[in-house]
Amino acid sequence: MYLEIVSPEATLFSGEVTSVTVPGVTGEFEMLSNHAPVVSILKEGHVKVAGNISLGEEVKDKFTKSDKGVWLPIKSGTIEMKDNKVIVLAD
Repeated sequence: MYLEIVSPEATLFSGEVTSVTVPGVTGEFEMLSNHAPVVSILKEGHVKVAGNISLGEEVKDKFTKSDKGVWLPIKSGTIEMKDNKVIVLAD
């Protein structure tokens, strides 16, 4: 599936991923390929992205690498998943 993470300053990531886990207001949830459409508000936490992730030099310091992918701390945001495309608007 395709993921875009956008902040007010810039697009932080765009590319193919295998899963995205986000801090929803009622709890953390994960989306995999072919997930049902969803729109949700996000609370403070981490956007966790799994897959073969390649980050640009200008945004590498915003992410934390783990053995399963990368994590991006956020304060709040929204997410939309539709037709195998995930868009995260993050603060």
